[in-house]
Amino acid sequence: MSAVVSIIVGLGNIFLNLIMVYTWVIIIASLLTWVRPDPYNPIVQILYKITEPAYALVRRFFPTVFNGIDLAPLIIIISLQVLQVIIASLLNAFVANF
Repeated sequence: MSAVVSIIVGLGNIFLNLIMVYTWVIIIASLLTWVRPDPYNPIVQILYKITEPAYALVRRFFPTVFNGIDLAPLIIIISLQVLQVIIASLLNAFVANF
């Protein structure tokens, strides 16, 4: 395996790990909405700043509130999982060709 292929696979794995971390951030932020944390807490503010742009993007295209339950985190998590599978299969196919 050449150095270029190793670098591409390494960058792909880093991107897959970032997707996994963002999935966990979405899960933690959605769980925090159940307990009403202090909005002035810096951790809560960071989670809000990280997740709200993705929520706004999903809410712009789909109605996400059904019976008082916001399904935007679920839609984002499923989309991230699909993206993760696609990228992993592309990386595997790329490695198999070299």
